[in-house]
Amino acid sequence: MMNITPTVKQLLIINVLFYIGSMIVGEPAYHLLSMYYFDNPDFHVWQIFTHMFMHAPLPNIMHILFNMFALYSFGSALEHFWGGKKFLFFYISCGLGAALLHTGVNYYFFENGLNTLISNGFSKTEILQVLSEGKMDTRWQELLTVTEFNEFIGAYLGTVVGASGAIYGLLVAFAFMFPNAELALMFIPIPIKAKYFVPGLLLIDLYSGVSGGSIFGGSSGIAHFAHLGGALIGFLMMWYWKKNQFNNNRWN
Repeated sequence: MMNITPTVKQLLIINVLFYIGSMIVGEPAYHLLSMYYFDNPDFHVWQIFTHMFMHAPLPNIMHILFNMFALYSFGSALEHFWGGKKFLFFYISCGLGAALLHTGVNYYFFENGLNTLISNGFSKTEILQVLSEGKMDTRWQELLTVTEFNEFIGAYLGTVVGASGAIYGLLVAFAFMFPNAELALMFIPIPIKAKYFVPGLLLIDLYSGVSGGSIFGGSSGIAHFAHLGGALIGFLMMWYWKKNQFNNNRWN
């Protein structure tokens, strides 16, 4: 088992401190540090960063446990080869990428519902006023499908927390660097090479994000597009670094 590396250790401590603090402070901490939709009056710029260190409250302790275990397992291997500064830059970049794609998808969902309501006689000012109070108009349900209504309301009033987007970036980087390393899911005890495991995991997230549920049935409550955003930024950064790693050592 690989020893924990310095930056990973610091990130683990920060996440645990955030978690304990949020348990002590309660709802005000989640209200202030979780990430809201950018047009929501409860949104603040710092939430783009702080949401990465927040996790679902008790009794959902598996959220932080899974993320921290993955951070230790994959992060330590990557920091060992990259060093702390490069690793931290990669980790934060993937977390920001997760926030960006999640927000972009929410923008699409919200604008889609908003335009439908406006075309049916509601004013934008009226709609935003109701939503800003944390409320909804039951008449909207008559004009939007169940899926459209849930996406519309969820996009504006929902929040996102967790390090999962950054973790998915680490998974992609690990698959780049150690494609033949064997990994296993708890419910699939057969080891699978990272070059197959990670793309498979991303396909599950893509399916769940597009379908609006879980591949195992029901609503997952998981920000699948945040996972995909972190993975996308991780892939682009790894592709760029791999393409340019020998630039300074070429013959003229």
